[in-house]
Amino acid sequence: MKNKLAMTCIVIGSLLGPVIAHAEDSDSDRMHPLTFVKDSFITTKVKANLFDAKMSSLMHIRVDTDSKGAVTLSGKVKTQELADQAVTIARNTSGVTSVTSTIQIKTDD
Repeated sequence: MKNKLAMTCIVIGSLLGPVIAHAEDSDSDRMHPLTFVKDSFITTKVKANLFDAKMSSLMHIRVDTDSKGAVTLSGKVKTQELADQAVTIARNTSGVTSVTSTIQIKTDD
């Protein structure tokens, strides 16, 4: 009886897995191809501007853009000044409507 219950739970779990994964998809605003291209273009411009700053720490920052031009920055940098500089660079990029930063400061352990 326990084996039957366990097998039923495994089957139900495997059937619900893709549904749960799809529900958590944060890029659902990218369903339209033109929206995706616009998002990618803004992301590329922000990354290029970070690269142009010629600070190696800024090149390791991840950039994500939603359909409204809102940019999210994430990753790790050595100082708060570098994190602030990354936010400033992103804000000054054309097409960006807002910037959210989840950049973390590296702590020397």
